[in-house]
Amino acid sequence: MHPDMLQAVAESLSSARPDGPGERGTVLVGYRAVEELARFATDPRWSVHVPGHPDEVRHTIRRAVRRGERAYVHLSGETNAEPRCPTEGFELVRQGFDGVVLAVGAALDPVLRATAGLDLAVLYAATVRPFDEVGLRTAVLAADHADVVLVEPGPPGLSARHVAETLVHVPHRLLPLGGGDGLDEGALARTVRDFLR
Repeated sequence: MHPDMLQAVAESLSSARPDGPGERGTVLVGYRAVEELARFATDPRWSVHVPGHPDEVRHTIRRAVRRGERAYVHLSGETNAEPRCPTEGFELVRQGFDGVVLAVGAALDPVLRATAGLDLAVLYAATVRPFDEVGLRTAVLAADHADVVLVEPGPPGLSARHVAETLVHVPHRLLPLGGGDGLDEGALARTVRDFLR
């Protein structure tokens, strides 16, 4: 585990307090536990967060405790170089028109490097449940091609059903890629290029 991610968890759990006396939730933290990630991602009673930087870990845990959420926080062994804006929706990191790549958690930096020079919109997600349907739909409709590449930890296609439901009225193609930890950027670049029209 990236030591800063572990330190961020310890700091956040020790300092987080609920907003009100009745606000009690549950925050579970898993490290590279892709089976647990898949289990919680299918349970609509839980929010699922996949922060990609220690600052995002702190923000996510504190916010979940403050709100009394039932939250699962998945940590990978990698970290992005910079924290992203702490939002619950998907953040547009790079604009593009040949398709959309949704990078989850620490997959962002490898995705940005692997798709450098391609005219692809790149979205970043630190929260995958609830799924930001509006953010994805907006990015796909702004692109010239409704081609979506999903790069997330865990088994390929963890969020594929959500993508399909979000784009049910938009003819699209989806390439789900899993195993977001330790991505082979060269293989990722070739796979994405082969998928594009």
